[in-house]
Amino acid sequence: MPDRFHKPTLFPGGMFEAFLGGDDPAQISRVAHETAQALLARVREEGDPAVVDRLVAYTDAHGIDALAELWSRSNAKTLPGALWRIYLLRLLIRQDAEGTALLFQRGIEISTGIDPVVAGAPTPAGPAEVTELADRILRGVFEGDFAVALERAAAFCRVTAAGCVSVADDRDVVDPERASELTTRALRFTRTAEELAACARLWRTDSLD
Repeated sequence: MPDRFHKPTLFPGGMFEAFLGGDDPAQISRVAHETAQALLARVREEGDPAVVDRLVAYTDAHGIDALAELWSRSNAKTLPGALWRIYLLRLLIRQDAEGTALLFQRGIEISTGIDPVVAGAPTPAGPAEVTELADRILRGVFEGDFAVALERAAAFCRVTAAGCVSVADDRDVVDPERASELTTRALRFTRTAEELAACARLWRTDSLD
């Protein structure tokens, strides 16, 4: 197995090997849940900021593939499903910080609710600020109230979805193809927000596994 799958070494020995040993859906699901639970429990117990730093930056150095193999096929309303969505959201933001910042800022401007406050909307919401916000949300998974981190991520998605819809309306006449892409993106952000919010509710009742 490539060395990049082993850094940082945070999972109990044998879990990666067990996952890669076959395609049995039950085994894959079991390992996904076990790794997610072990990772979260160990990092929270140690409380080491350096470990949290490595986990936040994990996909920057090693890509998303290892996490995808572990968690991407998990049900959305599970712990591994929630972790996968948080990491994927951060990756999306970092890959297009400028575009995401534009959509997020538009969402803030038209928002009439508390989602910008819940998300922790920076002022201004430029690329650097939105990227930092994504890091802070991910850090909250390992350091703070896990449900709050999920709710912040959900709020971010809702604000960005609103921005997508608003910009799509602006582009509809002059660039209908781009407007359609933004509408599809808005639906994806909305669905992700619903999934993360559901996970937060489950976590608060000790039902997220």
